Amino acid sequence: MFAGMVVLGVPALLALGAAGVSSAELRSDAPAALLLGMGITMTVPMVAWMRHRGHGWQPSNEMGASMMIPTLGVVGLLGAGLVTDVGTLLMIEHVVMFPAMLVAMLLRREEYSHAAHGHHAEHAITASRGHAGARGRSESAA
Repeated sequence: MFAGMVVLGVPALLALGAAGVSSAELRSDAPAALLLGMGITMTVPMVAWMRHRGHGWQPSNEMGASMMIPTLGVVGLLGAGLVTDVGTLLMIEHVVMFPAMLVAMLLRREEYSHAAHGHHAEHAITASRGHAGARGRSESAA
């Protein structure tokens, strides 16, 4: 989550700077865009990392939703005028993400425990090598 803020957050800030917009301006003039940007810059790299580590699309999307739902929730709070302080909204967004991600992980314990996600890819590679090796031995014996 925090690594994602750096992976996409820094380039996003640089792009905003190149466009002549600062994060302070976003904070005061377009707080919903700031909140959405924060959610996206954390979620996209996290989903990419999960896919790289061997997680399927379903658990990756669920984890992404566990991060974007709180983001949409704080945008809703802002839009309804219930909470208008951007610092408070950012704090709510981040604090709610942690239990939301925990729920996603607890619903798929096997997916997130004992490095199970990597075993699928390793098993497929090992199985294909073992199958080719068995084929090679039977062909040489014939």
